[in-house]
Amino acid sequence: MNKTNNPKLKQFAQELRHEMTKEERHLWYDFLKSLPVTVNRQKVIGNYIVDFYCASSKLVIELDGSQHFMDEGLEYDRRRDAYLKSLGLTVVRYANSDINDNFDGVCEDILRRL
Repeated sequence: MNKTNNPKLKQFAQELRHEMTKEERHLWYDFLKSLPVTVNRQKVIGNYIVDFYCASSKLVIELDGSQHFMDEGLEYDRRRDAYLKSLGLTVVRYANSDINDNFDGVCEDILRRL
């Protein structure tokens, strides 16, 4: 994939794995962890840490809290998604409310993309 992953982000990614949000924990423990493909949590790709990554499908899964819907968050996500797409990755985003209100639908959508 990308040999220029920022080594300074490795420890931060490890910390994020231990401090997952309620929605990240729900998606990980109740769905992604048991899939027959490898999914990584808090994976460093370049200068970014993605929430979940499935290398075999080149799929990045992001869960978005409220900060992602503000102007600054939207712009950051636009740049970040463009970078990830330039690596040939597909980025899918789900709002935290999607996890809370439509968990089965999110899981079905992810399965279709895998």
